[in-house]
Amino acid sequence: MDVSASDPDCGLDVALAVLGGKWKPLILYHLGHGPKRFGDLRRLVTGISEKVLIQQLRELVASGVLVRHDYREVPPKVDYTVTPFGQTLVDALRPLCAWGTAHRLQVEATLKNAAAGQAPAKTSP
Repeated sequence: MDVSASDPDCGLDVALAVLGGKWKPLILYHLGHGPKRFGDLRRLVTGISEKVLIQQLRELVASGVLVRHDYREVPPKVDYTVTPFGQTLVDALRPLCAWGTAHRLQVEATLKNAAAGQAPAKTSP
């Protein structure tokens, strides 16, 4: 994604270039609470395959958002930590997390109605 030719007043394209996809925000959410090992992340991010988790972690490390720490032990021990740069992104995601929590029931009902072919429910402002 070319982020250099985008609207200078909105950096959403830059954020999405780093966060792209369904799983990275969830991975960052869990890592925002402290370092996690791969197995912990696999359990916490429900629904993600091992292959996709590995790919997403590699991309976040390459973006400078995470650090992968290999302890060079047997059995292998590796964990992931959010960098200070990545922490700024975690902080930016927190309001989005709060919005989703506050509107979970409404969104679930709307999606359920849409799947059933019904008109969206009216909401108050």
